[in-house]
Formats: sequence, structure tokens, C-alpha cells
Amino acid sequence: MIKSGAFMPGFSQSPLAYGYKDLEPYIDALTMEIHYTKHAAAYTRNMSEAIEMEKLGGYPLETLLSKISKYSAALRNNAGGHYNHESFWKWMTPGGKKISTEFTKVIEQQFSSVVAFQNEFNAAAGKRFGSGWAWLVLDKNKQLKITSTSNQDNPLMDIAEVKGFPLLGLDVWEHAYYLKYQNKRADYVSNWWNIVNWDEVEKRFKSAIS
Repeated sequence: MIKSGAFMPGFSQSPLAYGYKDLEPYIDALTMEIHYTKHAAAYTRNMSEAIEMEKLGGYPLETLLSKISKYSAALRNNAGGHYNHESFWKWMTPGGKKISTEFTKVIEQQFSSVVAFQNEFNAAAGKRFGSGWAWLVLDKNKQLKITSTSNQDNPLMDIAEVKGFPLLGLDVWEHAYYLKYQNKRADYVSNWWNIVNWDEVEKRFKSAIS
């Protein structure tokens, strides 16, 4: 497995780099506030309780995720939720960051075009039944792959169907979009590209292939 290195969050919830309203009109302020202060905060808190209960203190989060099949459902759900959300906030930025020419070429080599890549990613997000995430990952062969996971699973886990280092991820749980978009998940997914932080994606890619 590719080492996550500096991109692996710690065990506490980090402050947001922007305000709750700063991703509008694509994600509304109330959704962001509830998502960060209630849902994500609960994952962090419950993860810490599960680690204490299972006496796993001292293990890096990356190690726990990579061996998650050995641990409880509580740790799987909450450690996954913590990692996923800590990363998700960084994959977004007010106004978005444009994809660079250099990384555009990387995408084109794998998916023929950025539009083709986005269409495939959107399909993964749209077809994920129930709650979950869509991902762009770099696998162990240094190939880009699009995948999705259920609930709070992610591609770092040993139970993932497609394993790899997450370069980009999208939360498609209803709590991420329902106040604004109701049942129109496709609209949420399409609008989300306006706030994607491609600088973060490219930094992760460069770190993973180095």
C-alpha cells in the first residue's frame, strides 16, 4: 500500500480552513455547520472511544485503517468517518482551485480527458446505493482508479474492493447535501466540481508517486 505520510490526519478534529458559508452557493452554510460540528465531530469522538475500548492507543491511524477487518464495527465506521471527513474538508476550497496543465495530462493519460474522468467519477457517486463515498485513488501499481465505498469505508482499508491512496473523495451521504438538494444527488455532485481544490489533489499525487 502507498504510504499516506503527511496526508494522514491525527486523531483530533482539525479546524476548517474556511467559514461555513464560504462554499456557497454550492454547499450551504447550514449544511456545512451541521456536517462539521455534528456528524464529523461525532465520528472523531466515537473513534477515540473505540480506540480506548479496544486498547489500540499508540497505533497510527493508517495502521488501524489498513487492518480494519481485525477490529470492531464501531472502529471501522468511526475511524473511517474521521479520516474521510478530515480529508473531505481539504478537497474543497472557496471558489475552487483549477486543475493544472501538468495534472490535466496525468488525467488524460488514464481517462482520455478531464470531462471523461468527471463523467466516470460522477457515475460512481451517483450509482453508490445508499450512503457512501466516491473516490479517485492511486493504486499500488501507480495507476489512477475510480471507485466507491459504502458507509464510511475508504480505499485505505483492507476490506476495500479497490485499494489505493485517496487523491480525491466525495461524500454522498444524504447529510452532505439533502438540505439544499433534497433527492437530487446528481445536482450536488455536478455542482461540487466548482469548489474542488485541485491543488490538494495534485499534492497528494506527487507525494504518492515520489
